[in-house]
Amino acid sequence: MRWLNPARLGISARSAAVSAIVVLCALTIAGAGLDMILYRSLLAGVDDATAARVTNIADDLRSDPPNELDRSLLTTDQRVVAIQLITAEGKVIERSGAAPEKPLIPIAEFDVNLRRGMPDDAVPGDNMRVSGQKVRTRFGEFTILVGGGSEAVEATARTVALLLACGAPIIVGVAAAASYWLVRRSLQSVDVIRSRVAEISTSDLAERVPVPPSRDAISALAVTMNEMLARLEAGHRAQQRFLGDASHELRSPLATIISGLEVAEAHPELLDVELAIDTLLPEAHRMQALIEDLLLLARADEQSLVLRKEEVSLGDLAEVEVARARRGAGCTIHTEISPVPLIGDPAGLTRVIRNLVDNAVRHAKSRVEIDVESRGDTAIVTVGDDGPGIPAADRVRVFGRFVRLDADRARSGGGTGLGLAIVAEVVAAHGGAVTIDDRPGGGTTMIVALPQQMSAPN
Repeated sequence: MRWLNPARLGISARSAAVSAIVVLCALTIAGAGLDMILYRSLLAGVDDATAARVTNIADDLRSDPPNELDRSLLTTDQRVVAIQLITAEGKVIERSGAAPEKPLIPIAEFDVNLRRGMPDDAVPGDNMRVSGQKVRTRFGEFTILVGGGSEAVEATARTVALLLACGAPIIVGVAAAASYWLVRRSLQSVDVIRSRVAEISTSDLAERVPVPPSRDAISALAVTMNEMLARLEAGHRAQQRFLGDASHELRSPLATIISGLEVAEAHPELLDVELAIDTLLPEAHRMQALIEDLLLLARADEQSLVLRKEEVSLGDLAEVEVARARRGAGCTIHTEISPVPLIGDPAGLTRVIRNLVDNAVRHAKSRVEIDVESRGDTAIVTVGDDGPGIPAADRVRVFGRFVRLDADRARSGGGTGLGLAIVAEVVAAHGGAVTIDDRPGGGTTMIVALPQQMSAPN
């Protein structure tokens, strides 16, 4: 039947079934072992009793003739059920009341050494275990046979086996029910977590799943789920801020271009080279640069930022960017640049140096300092300016996207708030780190440390 398919059963039912099977197997093995041990132990008690009776009768015969044998030695009980004293000719001369007149076992089976616990099949039709011994006395040679009753032992073993067989279904049923109840109760917390997660939507990521008070795997699952939801919420908010900031940044150059084209449409005579070069083209370039920055950051978020690995001179890259900056800078640029070899992506490293230099020139009052050197296996790029500086509390935040700390870093200054974010991403992709420190005499110093042999980012 399809409903008996284990795959269609719930976790609680499967757990109960497995628990029942395991308990049943354990009870079967343990019960069989216990019954066997009990059976062997009771048989050993019977054998001990018959052997002791043989030894006592032999001791008595060594001092007294058979007709003066202590009559108490011929008495029987639950263990000793038959006693025979047999002559060398095979005649039974003394026996207990229930013992037969013929030897229980042929006397040829025995010698002067005590033989105990002969199995039941040696006595056809009788449930006995026989112990015997030949005794040589001054009155002659005699064989002593003592039969022990194994029927009571077998009855006891059967009773115990029957009790175990009757009790096993009850124990198995209780174990299965307890397992079913415990698993179902545990899964109730999981179901509550599942229901709450199903209710959470992208518009309400502030919701959290309930954490059970018990410190178990389900509680750990709830905590992990809440941590994941917190990360999703933070990522969603960052994405919303990013989209809002990107839209705002793109709106300004796009609005300028549209306004210029509308003016040209209304007054074609005004559309000249000056309007195109001085107004439309700079805004288009600004928008193009912004879109390229956004695409680079998007690739970094997806961990698909592709970097070329080739040997470059960090000093040469810095010299090119310094020469470019000096053409339009309104401040002095001082350099101490060494030809530091490095394995990395030339375009990415150029972008890092350019953004740092542009940032320093934009905020410097009169002086920018650029140093490139090697310390051990690490290339160090230091870019400082004598501008207003960056407070210590904001030195991590400035590497965020669209972050401007004050009016000096406004859009009118030419920045989009993505330069340092790109620096951080590219440096991290090269396995390096970028930090901010105070410049002696005032201002800010940006320090980039890059391994000269390019390694994977952490």
